Amino acid sequence: MSITILGIESSCDDTSASVIRDGFLISNVMAGQSVHGRYGGVIPELASRAHQQNIVPVVSLALKDAKIGMEQIDAVAFTRGPGLLGSLLVGTSFAKGLSLASGIPIIDVNHLHGHLLAPFIKKEGSCNVTPNFPYLSLLVSGGHTQIVKVNNYHDYSIIGQTIDDAVGEAFDKCAKIMDLGYPGGPIVDKLSKFGESGKFRFSKPKITGFDYSFSGVKTSLLYFLRDKMSENPGFIEQNLNDICASYQKTLIDILLDKLILAAKHYNVRDIALGGGVSANSSLRERVECEGRDRGWRVFLPELSFTTDNAAMIAIVGYYKYLQNSFAQLNSVPVSRNADF
Repeated sequence: MSITILGIESSCDDTSASVIRDGFLISNVMAGQSVHGRYGGVIPELASRAHQQNIVPVVSLALKDAKIGMEQIDAVAFTRGPGLLGSLLVGTSFAKGLSLASGIPIIDVNHLHGHLLAPFIKKEGSCNVTPNFPYLSLLVSGGHTQIVKVNNYHDYSIIGQTIDDAVGEAFDKCAKIMDLGYPGGPIVDKLSKFGESGKFRFSKPKITGFDYSFSGVKTSLLYFLRDKMSENPGFIEQNLNDICASYQKTLIDILLDKLILAAKHYNVRDIALGGGVSANSSLRERVECEGRDRGWRVFLPELSFTTDNAAMIAIVGYYKYLQNSFAQLNSVPVSRNADF
């Protein structure tokens, strides 16, 4: 008997709905919110209002694309957290409403769990090779930077994480300092393609174990630009591509140094990436290069699965459904991962 899951994701500023049947992606629809660009970051109140406008048409289109009705859905999986409370509340309330109206059970999903299981989303006509357990996942985004050891579909442990800022925030800070626009990470990545990554050097943290720190490298960039601009006001404009390439290389070096250390320590050769920063072209190339040199099997998410998407929520919902792990109607959204 087939199992069909409707996934709903609304943790930040993207409204998404997806349908997965027996682990295979049937549809995946997303509505973004361009309004935040003018403010240089996500405005929570505007995000939640946009989710209210988008969620009905997004879910309707996901069902239409899948060519099914709600009567064919076995469960509704929704992002309970972490994320922006107002945004999460829209998705959570909508999932509960569907459950009350149709009698379909609901499944609450940790947003980060979704990123971890994204490699298990299957597509018709693809080879659909998946990681073997245990594997390591480097989860990198604007809010999180973690190395996670995934033992099975439902058991995972964080073995390293940032002690201050996330790497995505470090990318965005670089763009903000140089007034490049928002979101900054993709802009820095694009400019880096035309720059010399060894032109400038920035400080790297000395943190023991598998934990990360990115506050120091941000400060290093700030002071570097301040000093150079005092000597030459046109320094940024004249060296923009090289600055981006050098700074990006520093961030990726920091990420990979700890990932390599963790892979050796746990003797794990299956390595996955997840989160928004996993779309960074240089990071993907570097991880693949390390994989070839070190005998890793590397699992890079499709670019559509690097952002906040409902397909990853639906795949977690599918595996939780197999365990009969359902949520109650009194389930409430949570903003922090520690509260989940």
